[in-house]
Amino acid sequence: MATKQQFNSFEELLSSELPVLVDFYAAWCGPCQMMAPIVEQVNAQMKQLRVVKIDTDKYPQLASQHQIRALPTLVLFKQGKPVEHIEGVMPA
Repeated sequence: MATKQQFNSFEELLSSELPVLVDFYAAWCGPCQMMAPIVEQVNAQMKQLRVVKIDTDKYPQLASQHQIRALPTLVLFKQGKPVEHIEGVMPA
């Protein structure tokens, strides 16, 4: 299962040496529920990747800061910088 992390700051979360895949989701979002098993599969298979789920209802400031306009949205961060931004449901 993808990690639901507790963190002090988003920057701390992204300070990982590994790339970080952030799944911006909401509990009420149907497409997010469809995407959840795919994110879990990626998390299980990609040991060189840190996967984190962020509930946009709990952290709306992060969604706004990273221009999350649709759910689900996956953002891949490398060295603390966003390098890929993917919206919607997609295969693993």
